[in-house]
Amino acid sequence: MINCTILITLYFDSTLFLIKHRGNYFTLNYDKVNIETIVKDCIAGKQAGYKALFYAYYPFGKTVSIRHASSIEEAEEILDDAFIKVFKNLANYDTKKPFEAWFRVIIVNTCIDYYRQRNKLQFEFDDGRFNESSQMENIIDKFGAEDILALVQKLSPAYRTVFLLYAVEGYTHGEIAAKLNINEITSRTNFVKARAKLQNLMTEK
Repeated sequence: MINCTILITLYFDSTLFLIKHRGNYFTLNYDKVNIETIVKDCIAGKQAGYKALFYAYYPFGKTVSIRHASSIEEAEEILDDAFIKVFKNLANYDTKKPFEAWFRVIIVNTCIDYYRQRNKLQFEFDDGRFNESSQMENIIDKFGAEDILALVQKLSPAYRTVFLLYAVEGYTHGEIAAKLNINEITSRTNFVKARAKLQNLMTEK
């Protein structure tokens, strides 16, 4: 169980951290992070453990959350919620497996919950007749990563969620359907429409 005083202190420190580093992206040499020790400290209720985990994995978490959110502000809110879930569920984490993969799943699920709770995951249904072929790859080559991210953020939460789960996170349409409580055809339909929307946005630039 997380000590409330530690969480309050952590939130205060993390707020200062967000203000100080907002807009600055940097990478971390994960080989230098002893995640097993950090997790043990967190489970033991040590404030130093919570801080170490937050500071070490904030950049990674921010990169994932901002990709799935509509804005930086929403990404930060989602990431805050994701860290709380991490702290509460560290006892379930297998330290023999990569922390980033476990953390990524939590962030993605938190993002889905965030938009679902706000009734923003409005999926479009279809009869399943759609064309999955696309010339989008040729268009994407003309854009940088930041440009593509900006365009993805213009998609509706429903389109963006399906598109990223399939194209970036590597889920199958069957897995996406189960995660979002929709059928597989709906997943495919929204992916194709999201891709078409992106393609239109790219040709407009």
